[in-house]
Order: sequence, then C-alpha cells, then structure tokens
Amino acid sequence: MKWIACELHTHTFHSDGRQSLLELARGAADLGFDCIALTDHNTMSGLAERETAESATGITIIPGMEWTTFYGHMVTVGLQQFVDWRQADIRGIGSGAAEVRKHGGAAGMAHPFRIGSPICTGCYWEFEVENWQDLDYIEVWSGTFAPVKADNRRAFAFWTDRLNEGVRIAATSGRDWHEQVATEEPISVTYLGLEDETAPIDREAVRSLKAGRAVVTIGPLVTLEARSDGIAYGIGEAIPAARSGRLHVRVAVDSTVRAGKWEPPAGKCKLVLMGNTGTVAEQTLERLNGTVDAFSFTVPDRDLRWLRAELWGEIRGVRTMIAFTNAIYLD
Repeated sequence: MKWIACELHTHTFHSDGRQSLLELARGAADLGFDCIALTDHNTMSGLAERETAESATGITIIPGMEWTTFYGHMVTVGLQQFVDWRQADIRGIGSGAAEVRKHGGAAGMAHPFRIGSPICTGCYWEFEVENWQDLDYIEVWSGTFAPVKADNRRAFAFWTDRLNEGVRIAATSGRDWHEQVATEEPISVTYLGLEDETAPIDREAVRSLKAGRAVVTIGPLVTLEARSDGIAYGIGEAIPAARSGRLHVRVAVDSTVRAGKWEPPAGKCKLVLMGNTGTVAEQTLERLNGTVDAFSFTVPDRDLRWLRAELWGEIRGVRTMIAFTNAIYLD
C-alpha cells in the first residue's frame, strides 16, 4: 500500500485566503506533501488554476469546498461539481452530505470545537447529526501544533466517544491553511493509504478517506495491522466475529517520511495500542532512528470493538501525542 502525505483543509484568495492556488501548491511541495485539497469557503472558483498549479509543482489537488454556515463548517473533498451549500439546515446535515457523496465527494466536520460566533462565525459545530453514517470523517486536529490545543483535544475525545458508541468514522487533520507565512510550529499531516496505485490519485485518495485508511501525525508515519485466524486486516477494515480470541498486531513507525520537514521528539517515545477497553498494550521506543521500525503485540480480542495505535513523546518541552492511526474494527 502506498501512503501519501495530504493537507485536507486549505484556502486561497477565492475565499478568505491570502494566497493563489499556485502559491499554496508550491508551499505544500516545500513541506513535503504529495496532495492537497482546495476547500475554499462556499466556492470552487479557485480550481480554475488547478491544472497550472499541478503541472508546476507535481502536487495533486483534490477539488473541494468548505460549507460555511452559521451552524458549523463542513469540509467536502472530492467533488466533481459544485454542490449548493445553502441547503444546509441546523436540524440535520445528512441530506447535504448525501448530495456531496452523490457527486463523488466525502464530507467531514471541520474544527468542531473551535470558538464560534461572534469571533468565528459558525466555526463551532451546532448541526444535529441524526445518523453518523452521513459523515465520512471528523477533523480532530486543526491548525499548527494541533495536538496541544484544547479544542483539538476535545475533538479527539469526541471522536473516541463516537468509536465507543459503535460509530465507524475516520479522523483527520486540517491546517486550515490561509497564507504562506513561515511557522516554526509542528505541521500535521494526514496520510492516506492508496490501495490502487494505478488509479487517479485524487479519486483514490477520497476513496481511502471514506474507507478510513488514514494516519495523522506531526512526525513519523505510524501504520497498524492486525492478524486474526491468519488473515491480515488494515486500518479502516473490520475483523469478522468468528475469531480465535487473540490478535497478532504489528505497528510500523516510519521515520524516513518527509525527511527534514519535522522535529524529532526529545528522548524516549511511547507506542500505545488503544481500544474501547482502554490501553491494550504499550512499548517504549528509545529513539526514532530515521528508519522503519516494526513492533509486534499479541492481545486478547475479548470485548474489543476497535483498536488504534498512538505515538507519544516530547515536542518543544511538551509531552503530547505525536501520531495516531485510524481504527481497525472488530465485529
């Protein structure tokens, strides 16, 4: 499987950004991204520059739009044509998300716990979600140095609560990138796992997002695989109910990605397997060596309904989560 580095929440001067799409794509290339989604507020006009920007930078640009309303912001990516955001209703966002999906897109909650009106109109999510299957993902890390921010920690806990309730929904990061201003703060990356490497990257990336094949990190790429009864299952997949009673889990930590573009953690790190039952297993990592390191665990699957990997360490004097995978589910 090929993992590509993506930024899924960006803006140009076609909405409230202060950059052209070409400037945005060049900035993404400089940071080691493979792909960006253009998600201007309530417009797709910025995509007129798409072909020029892709040709000049080698960056794949996914068409999208951020539905910007008084009741919340919904990021839509992979749209093949404009879908009218004005149909959004506080009593339910499901019909709008269904229309996005009908036109090839994926729909997600943007920065759901960011401060709202009057500071940021509609930034706080107030839409009623009657059926969580209407949405494809939750943007749990927003902005730079995302894991240390209170609204992001709240969003991450909100996502975990949904998993514990049996909802199968992906989690992503989004910088909400508006301008080319240098920052020394860690940048989040959403890695999407492409199964079909021959398919157009933009469409395959959206399929991966919908399937939950996503990893979020401010450092290395962390991937997860679980074997049950001799069959391997990856991130976003579900293990059938007929099981042997134990899972053989493999976690890989790839420190070679985006070389020189992120800050290695100070001292030891901790690799944690988390599930609905709490901490399932832990492993201390002495250091990240700029290599691909694999770790194996054998864990009981009794009462386990989902499993993810988390990497924790010290960044800029703060003990924080560095990376997490989306879940493997158990039926």
